[in-house]
Amino acid sequence: MTAEYVGLGGWSPESLAVPGEVRPVVVAPDPVLSRPGPEVDPTSDEVVRLAADLVATMRVSPGCVGLAAPQVGVSAQVFAVDITGHPKAVTVHGTFVLCNAMVVEATRWKAGREGCMSVPDLTGDVKRASRLVVEGVLPGTGAPVRLVTDGFEARALQHEIDHCAGLLFLDRVASAHAIYQRKVYL
Repeated sequence: MTAEYVGLGGWSPESLAVPGEVRPVVVAPDPVLSRPGPEVDPTSDEVVRLAADLVATMRVSPGCVGLAAPQVGVSAQVFAVDITGHPKAVTVHGTFVLCNAMVVEATRWKAGREGCMSVPDLTGDVKRASRLVVEGVLPGTGAPVRLVTDGFEARALQHEIDHCAGLLFLDRVASAHAIYQRKVYL
């Protein structure tokens, strides 16, 4: 992939042209969460529907900034991210879905607290790159993209790419001392 493919090129969830349905979120220890997902054909009807469903499910889930296919029971390399309006957001690309994404550059490693809809009772401190370059493919169009991001969006992308590889944030914590009971705010 070359530098000419930078950003989302005007892609939005509406580009999928199918309504998304809200799917139930699976929780650990469901085996789909620990199984690496296969690459997908981003132009297939099945993947386009999955992408729309991920966005729909993410949008109705309070506090959710990302959702990967394994979290809705599908072993596949597809995920949605949207950190718009999050207080920790610096760089924001809006709502997007990537297929077959991979990290091509990761720098400025920092520890930070993470939670996950598939691990609803715990949070943990995870060291992640705070500057990131990711390459992937957009669902529907099949267009390759290269996203350069940082801060919280970089953390969210790495978290979702891990899901597609069969990893939870719990697999990334340094020790059991870095895992905490989730606080519930009313």
